[in-house]
Amino acid sequence: MLGEIGRILMVAGAVLFLLGALLALFGTHLPLGRLPGDIVIRREHTVFYFPLTTSLLVSLFLTLLLFLLQFLLRR
Repeated sequence: MLGEIGRILMVAGAVLFLLGALLALFGTHLPLGRLPGDIVIRREHTVFYFPLTTSLLVSLFLTLLLFLLQFLLRR
């Protein structure tokens, strides 16, 4: 049981490391946060920002990634 938890933690750590490396290298080229559907309301002294489309895309990506990890770890 502890061996499985260790393996899951190592895979999760590797995935997070790769994701961080990709964001560090290509983060300025990704349009995340400025997609159509992201809500920005600017008033005189305030700005309200709600990244709706970005949130949906990140959620979809993470769902697919976790599904793939679950599929691979069941083998």
